[in-house]
Amino acid sequence: MARIVMKFGGTSMAGIERIRNVAARVKREVDAGNQVAVVVSAMAGETDRLVGFCREASSLYDAKEYDVVVSAGEQITSGLLAIALQAAGCKARSWLGWQLPINTSDAHGSARIGEIDTAALDASLADGVVAVIPGFQGVADGQRVTTLGRGGSDTSAVAMAAAMKADRCDIYTDVDGVYTTDPRIVPRARKLSKVTYEEMLELASVGAKVLQTRSVGLAMKENVRVRVLSSFEDGDTNDGHRGTLIVGEEEIDDMERQLITGIAHDKNEAKITLTQVSDRPGSVAAIFAPLADAGINVDMIVQNVAHSTGSTDVTFTVPAADLARSLDVLDKAKDAIGYATIVHDTRVAKVSVVGVGMRSHAGVASTMFTTLGERGINIQAIATSEIKVSVLIEEDYTELAVRVLHTAYGLDAEDAA
Repeated sequence: MARIVMKFGGTSMAGIERIRNVAARVKREVDAGNQVAVVVSAMAGETDRLVGFCREASSLYDAKEYDVVVSAGEQITSGLLAIALQAAGCKARSWLGWQLPINTSDAHGSARIGEIDTAALDASLADGVVAVIPGFQGVADGQRVTTLGRGGSDTSAVAMAAAMKADRCDIYTDVDGVYTTDPRIVPRARKLSKVTYEEMLELASVGAKVLQTRSVGLAMKENVRVRVLSSFEDGDTNDGHRGTLIVGEEEIDDMERQLITGIAHDKNEAKITLTQVSDRPGSVAAIFAPLADAGINVDMIVQNVAHSTGSTDVTFTVPAADLARSLDVLDKAKDAIGYATIVHDTRVAKVSVVGVGMRSHAGVASTMFTTLGERGINIQAIATSEIKVSVLIEEDYTELAVRVLHTAYGLDAEDAA
């Protein structure tokens, strides 16, 4: 008997028929003798609808009341799934965030999970009752409902798996696993049977949309085995594996390890250049400190060659959604920074190659730069980590860059059509 957490996203819960399909999947695990807790998202589009109501009611809404409203979507699907499971012959009940409880910080709208009390849940699971838990929500001191931020249901599922000491956390979504790149861009992309936590964390952070970054970081910290698989497919694949396992590096045999695991891209980037910044100690800090204070994440940074006037140009990227705020912050800090003009560009994209094999192999970056250069793709900025190289390029070249890099690193599936 295994203890399993199953998480279903918004597309899986979009309507009663799909909820019945989810109930059937859960019942199969129960019939196999497993203890099961299910974490659910709101129906697809429901959270956006509820957020819209809050904004319509007031542009300066109270964050505590916002959480009350937007957490309702998951409450509805948890109750409906419990009803569907009962109708299918399973013992089931819903557990809201305050009933377990799932204790969080009081940062409403972006709370972080602290401690989860599983005593009552453990007793219920031991009695054969399926637990249905709304994702994305918890409770802060003072018994106010909190939400974890968009995509927070993945984090809820991993946190529940850690607290319950589950054998595995299955994340059901609308894709059947993690691929070497987006199959819509590269039809020859391959599904990976296993990926390390570190690789998945990097892939998620640079544009892969399969899992929320916070959930991967938590899985790595708590050593939770995560499996990504499709809600809409049954049976094993040709290689005998369903979905993709996200595990520790020690679980991946050297024979399975590749130099590069995947290629990711992200078009939600904006490039900002400050011209004629004083070339003196402390000038760069004057740029990035106010951005950090505003909670704006800066990614790639390039300090250009100094001018003869004793100044330099500084280029960096921010999320496209933060561009307007970034420009406002920098404008207000213009006197402290001492720059001439601000130039910004949203027609850019970040393309990244990721793989733990980089640690022991030289030439990964060289292959990337050479491949892009041969196709006339100019690199505007570069960022690296121990297992990742990212470049900023013109947005129009994104798909071409992904395709040629996928081939250059030998990731194309030989048997693909």
